[in-house]
Amino acid sequence: MAKAGGWALPLIAGMAAGPRTRRARRMGLAGNAKIIAAPAYERLLAIEPYLRRSIPVLIIIFLLVLAAARLLSLFTWRDDIERDARTMLALAADSLAASVAIDTTETEPAQKARMLIEEAMRRAGSEDERVLAITDEHFDVLATSPNGQNLIGRSLEDVLTGGQPLFLFGARAGVMNVEIAGEQWLASLVHVAGQEGAAVALTSRDGLFADWRRSVSMNVSLFALTAGILMVILYAYFSQAARAQAADRIYMEAHQRIDMAMVRGKCGLWDWDMVRGKMFWSRSMFEMLGYETTDEMLSFGEVAAIIHPEDGDLFDLANRIMAREIDHVDRVFRMKRADGQWVWVRARAQVVDPNAPELHLIGIAVDVTEQRTLVQQTEAADQRLRTAIESIGESFVLWDYAERLVMCNTKYKQDLGVDQSMIVSGARRRDIEALAPAFRSERRLAVPSGNGNGATYERQLADGRWLQVTELKTRDGGTVSVGTDITQLKQHQGKLVDSERRLMATIHDLSLARRAEQERTRELSELNRKYMRETERAEAANRAKSEFLANMSHELRTPLNAIIGFSEVMESGMFGPLGSERYEEYVRDICSSGSYLLGVINDILDMSKIEAGQFSVDCEEIDLCPLIRETVRVVELQAAEKSIAMKMDIPERMQVFADRRAIKQIVINLLSNAVKFTGEGGHISLRARKVGPAVTLTIEDSGCGIPRDALKKLGRPFEQVQNQFSKNHTGSGLGLAISRSLAELHGGVLKIRSTEGVGTIVSVRLPAEERKKPAVAA
Repeated sequence: MAKAGGWALPLIAGMAAGPRTRRARRMGLAGNAKIIAAPAYERLLAIEPYLRRSIPVLIIIFLLVLAAARLLSLFTWRDDIERDARTMLALAADSLAASVAIDTTETEPAQKARMLIEEAMRRAGSEDERVLAITDEHFDVLATSPNGQNLIGRSLEDVLTGGQPLFLFGARAGVMNVEIAGEQWLASLVHVAGQEGAAVALTSRDGLFADWRRSVSMNVSLFALTAGILMVILYAYFSQAARAQAADRIYMEAHQRIDMAMVRGKCGLWDWDMVRGKMFWSRSMFEMLGYETTDEMLSFGEVAAIIHPEDGDLFDLANRIMAREIDHVDRVFRMKRADGQWVWVRARAQVVDPNAPELHLIGIAVDVTEQRTLVQQTEAADQRLRTAIESIGESFVLWDYAERLVMCNTKYKQDLGVDQSMIVSGARRRDIEALAPAFRSERRLAVPSGNGNGATYERQLADGRWLQVTELKTRDGGTVSVGTDITQLKQHQGKLVDSERRLMATIHDLSLARRAEQERTRELSELNRKYMRETERAEAANRAKSEFLANMSHELRTPLNAIIGFSEVMESGMFGPLGSERYEEYVRDICSSGSYLLGVINDILDMSKIEAGQFSVDCEEIDLCPLIRETVRVVELQAAEKSIAMKMDIPERMQVFADRRAIKQIVINLLSNAVKFTGEGGHISLRARKVGPAVTLTIEDSGCGIPRDALKKLGRPFEQVQNQFSKNHTGSGLGLAISRSLAELHGGVLKIRSTEGVGTIVSVRLPAEERKKPAVAA
């Protein structure tokens, strides 16, 4: 302590603080305990809203108390005025009546009354606003004071409204509220003793309370003015309070942001009062070290106790600052956290005013534990990297962005062939390479990646060795080079080239053989596909033929059985001689069966001719409308039997270039199918439209419809589609196939759209103009 000198006494005093400080030192930083205290500014800001809310309430209470007190005073004053006025009126009336009673002069009553009133007015004073009057026995006014001259000669009973008790009882009625000409008055009437007459005293209530009303008006104005001023003051107070609150909020937000930023940055502020030996810490300083925040100043000894003794002496630092040897601090040392761990802290501070008698040191402390750990890890990693580079078998060298040497291994120095003492860090690349022997040859190789950030060279050194050097650019603009000894690879390269030539020749021969084999494989695959396709077509055709023949066996046998059976019956005369009505029915059945059989055979023959390519069409320009009408008449009889409505919508003039017989057969086949598969009461529509160079003929029915999966089979030769609606209908099933084939022979197309249970739409598209070449079945 001898070194400290006289200035050290405050520091010692700070260390030897009172009981409260010693208790804080025992329970605070040195003892790793918690000191819980909210910041002073937060406590003030917590109380401030309650104070601000109480001020308007107090002002309103003050205004209410003031108004109530003044109202009570004014109403008391009003009662006193009215009470005094009533008393004075009663006394005036009584005094005037006594004067009339004791006056015995022999004068005219009206003159005597005027004299008595004037005397009473002189006694009362000239400012008296009361009206005094003397009446005769009929209560007619004989004389009045100057302010009641309009009453002379008038009866009080007519003038006073609501004063009847006064005329009956006189003074016993007291002072009453009466009405004169619509105004409120106070009246007192006293009968004159021994004479027939009365003395009357009147006063107006408006005049009586004029001063009181003026006082009330003044009080109300003063109260309104006072309340307005208080409201203005209250508004100004709230405006100022709002600005103060906004400033407080801004201050708190700024303070919280600063605290948060410092907490996130692991730093804290501190203020060291050198003379008093006290130190202030910010909240972030406490949180950085893990202690609870306190508003109390920390003593010099408390701070010194948590600094690692090996990282410096706080007393020595204080001595040097007090001796003006230094005016700033920048040191790194360890401090003890609340959990007992040591953290590295970098403290920077500056003396506020070096010339001031009381020195003040303000600074910042930053937690640099992670940085120091990172530096140590970086040094260890650098050492490991250098060891690894030295241990590899390739040469390695690193140049910075200015082409100066950063580091290299021993292998690089040996391959370079330069005195190793000349290769030092910081030497320029061109100077080092200028000292090296020239290369025998150098060739740049193509980089597979092609990123443009590196290059690969193949070099032959002066001693005959070969090196493959790869150079890559680093992110900071430097260059790293790695050289690999490829001498043995180059020695075997000639042998590899010869082997490669022989291998390439062999591969070429194999490629030719493989190409020929692939060509044969493709040919076989194509033949196999064609074979499978033809096989499938043959099987489908065979299956269709079998199904057709099975169906035709029934279609042919049924009419033949009918023809033969009916013929045998007629031949045997079973029902008598020929010519009876029963045989006529058999003849009709034989005729219809024969016709049906002829139609089936014709369909088969037509389809066979089309399939064989022997069916030709003789196209000509025909008018479609008459042809369609002629065809429809053939089918209308069949439709009429089933009550089917047929509708035709075909323009009168529509030309088509086609074979007349073929078009008629197409229409008959399609209409017959529509009638056959349309139930009782259905409808069939037929319309034709010209679209471009073609005519579209559309037949729509409301029949049973065709299943979706059977649509693709329709129109194929010798194939039929049956469902629960069509399986009982007779026919060869070739009508649709013949129609499709005839349409295709004309260069047209037949399309079918159908919904099961709704109906079917068949469209035939035929050319409207002559084609360049006539169509013949292929």
